[in-house]
Amino acid sequence: MSRRKTERLLSLVVCLLSTRRYLTAEQIRQAVAGYPEQPEAFKRMFERDKEELRELGIPLETGPLSPTDGEDVGYRVERQAYELPELRLEPDEAAVLGLAARVWRSAELAGAAAGALLKLRAAGIDTDEPGAGTDVRQGIEPRLATTEPAFGPLWQAVRDRRPVTFAYRAAGRSEPQTRELEPWGVVNRHGRWYVAGWDRGRDAVRVFRLSRIEGDVRFSGRPGSVTVPPGADVREVVRTWDSAPAQEHTAVLRIRAGAGYGLRRYATAAPGRPDAPGQPDAPGDVDPSPIDPWDTLTVPYSDTGRFADHVASFGADVVVADPPDLRDAVIRRLKGVLA
Repeated sequence: MSRRKTERLLSLVVCLLSTRRYLTAEQIRQAVAGYPEQPEAFKRMFERDKEELRELGIPLETGPLSPTDGEDVGYRVERQAYELPELRLEPDEAAVLGLAARVWRSAELAGAAAGALLKLRAAGIDTDEPGAGTDVRQGIEPRLATTEPAFGPLWQAVRDRRPVTFAYRAAGRSEPQTRELEPWGVVNRHGRWYVAGWDRGRDAVRVFRLSRIEGDVRFSGRPGSVTVPPGADVREVVRTWDSAPAQEHTAVLRIRAGAGYGLRRYATAAPGRPDAPGQPDAPGDVDPSPIDPWDTLTVPYSDTGRFADHVASFGADVVVADPPDLRDAVIRRLKGVLA
């Protein structure tokens, strides 16, 4: 479902929930953004939206209007039929719902709902003022906040059961590789987003971190062409993958004297080691002074992305001599800051 359609349906539900009387089709067209001006086009779109709301389980009602309205029937959603009955939760269940509520609170479509209510009030139609804990938008905010560009298309691919293709830079690799995946689910673990599914190229189950996906995620098959195995537990797949012992790497860094203490605490000296090709004793390709202002140190790390972030935070005081993939990752981050 496109964002435009999602916003229109959200506004429509808010309109129909927030009035005690039936609304005419014309009043709905005036209040809900996204409907066309042409009567026939509006009628077709409105009929499709009504069917979609009913398929979603929203109790859309029709009822008689007064003769002055000029129409035979109006529409509304009875709040009592829409709201859930009283729930009794165990303490652990309530805690999980509390965490989920804090995530969903940042939904991007709350503005569409507020706009629909404002238009209804401007037209002189009484609306229910939501009180604390009863805001109708809280029950229908449909989007999670995430900064990963790959999240949207991957979420859509999981929903529509479509295979995808993307470029993925794995830890320890200097160049991204093309992957074709049958996605089973997108999950969050320890603040990071992952997608798990069947890797067609490797012919095996694989997990990919969204922050390592580069460029666009492209659909590579028809909707419904992906089959999730019965009993597949995506969260367990990601947990097992994420719990595997991290592969240790070693970075060779040139650190300016008197700087980089956050790296030095984990470092060991590398005396006598020649620098990597093309790597000067100090940035700028200048001849070293009799007293070298740079120390060559080795620092262990496991996650290239996180370590690149850390190294880049020291700016010009730290230069990566080895390995090349870490050096490239730091350069990309520094260029991003300049841009």
